[in-house]
Amino acid sequence: MRTISGLDELRRAEGEDLGVSDWYEVTQQAVDDFAAVTGDHQWIHVDPERAAQTPFGGTIAHGYYTLSLSPMLSDQIFALEGFAFAINYGLNKVRFPAPLPVGRRIRMRARLSALEDVPGGAQMTLVFTFELEGGDKPVCVAEEVARVYSG
Repeated sequence: MRTISGLDELRRAEGEDLGVSDWYEVTQQAVDDFAAVTGDHQWIHVDPERAAQTPFGGTIAHGYYTLSLSPMLSDQIFALEGFAFAINYGLNKVRFPAPLPVGRRIRMRARLSALEDVPGGAQMTLVFTFELEGGDKPVCVAEEVARVYSG
């Protein structure tokens, strides 16, 4: 895991790959739990028998489920120290280039693509790329915007 301490070190990291998470297995129980929380019970995610008849051969994770793993996986990649707090500011762009079959493993790569000053801190643009083990396309590429404040 990479630790970035303070604004000067964060500035030096602009444009760099921050690292890659461990592999994470996507289970049907986790997808079902996500469906219960969000109310998105589309059968392609929660009905293994019906989904087995599709070209995917089984259920696939919700795109937003994949995206929701970013906080957990980023905690494995990098830590920010020397700031009063950080907040999620939003997303610029999110794409789901390939399905994420349930029962498979993914990992996430993080890159600090841009950094700009804002009053009291900085705004980071991070590119998160979710890779499917053995896959030839990412299952999600997301450009997240976060802000850090020094006090």
